[in-house]
Amino acid sequence: MSKNHKIDTKLIHAGEPKKRFGGAVSMPIFQSSTFEFGGETDYHDLKYIRLNNTPNHIALHEKLAALENGEDALVTSSGMAAISAVLLSFLKTGDHFLAHETLYGGTHDIINKDLPDLGIACDFIDCCHPERWDEKLRPETKLIYVETITNPLMDVLDLNAVVEFAKKHNLLALIDNTFASPVNYRPLEHGFDLSLHSATKYLNGHTDIVAGAVIGSKELITKVRHKLNHLGGALDPNACFLMHRGMKTLSIRMERQNSNALAVARFLEKHEKVKKVNHPGLESSASYNRAQKLLDGCGGMVSFEINGNVDDADMFISNLTLFINAPSLGGVESLVTRPVQTSHSGMSPKERAAAGIKDELIRISIGIEAEEDLIADLEQALEII
Repeated sequence: MSKNHKIDTKLIHAGEPKKRFGGAVSMPIFQSSTFEFGGETDYHDLKYIRLNNTPNHIALHEKLAALENGEDALVTSSGMAAISAVLLSFLKTGDHFLAHETLYGGTHDIINKDLPDLGIACDFIDCCHPERWDEKLRPETKLIYVETITNPLMDVLDLNAVVEFAKKHNLLALIDNTFASPVNYRPLEHGFDLSLHSATKYLNGHTDIVAGAVIGSKELITKVRHKLNHLGGALDPNACFLMHRGMKTLSIRMERQNSNALAVARFLEKHEKVKKVNHPGLESSASYNRAQKLLDGCGGMVSFEINGNVDDADMFISNLTLFINAPSLGGVESLVTRPVQTSHSGMSPKERAAAGIKDELIRISIGIEAEEDLIADLEQALEII
């Protein structure tokens, strides 16, 4: 479909089969592992679930590519399958890369615990301060990896500087766009080479599947697809169907989550029992100006510290009635967690301290409930501590 269509329209119509299967308005589930041989001459073109090319996969790939104006896209069995397949597609023994110092815990773990076993090295940098990046470059540096909105501190990095730095030094620029979603930021439009997502989160939006996605040029996506085909991280057709269905409401969900999260952040910032609030939509945030320049919305995530210790944070969480104490994020329901217990529990205390992640930090994923009800729930839980 036309690139001129708005993202709301692309979410509904992009990737839909030109000839509807049996006239069905909704994309059917092709629950078949194997497909009839059609004369393909390349292994990766054979129709087979593990090769990510069933009709359900193809529809998702086309829709995802259209959302971020990429040439091609790929879905995977999880966000970590997408991240690992991408890194292993472009890094080999002896290579080096740069990454922002605060990342999702799973990403941090694969960088620090798995890639070194393969002889792949990484230096962590502060992507808000470009003047310090050159000193970390090596002849074998191949790429730079960042997040649009960082997990769990909600920083918006100097993303334009990241792209300029990558181009200047002939590096691939990779970005995890999960927290922003294509509604709020489309990395390829800003010069990034690949955009990655944990589709478990906002893309699907209903907390009922685990999936990942990669979007970029046809050349780069082909390399990632071939690597993924060997690693085996394919998405099941039924999960493809659920993700396809969930994505159609992404725009209206994200609109509500953007506004709810900002209202919650503003409430928390003014509360006497809250010490610090992290959300790029707050004028007090160090990321505010970058967020206003780069993003169409600041997302549905907020993190904060209360005036108290870990026990106080746990008491606060236990007294919430609408927020569910659970890992993950991006669904229609609001969730709460302490990252040291869930998303970043694989990091050592020293690693978390270096990343600025405190034990008492609370992270909330804002859903699509009524703003007033969410704030009332937070207020009553704060009053108890």
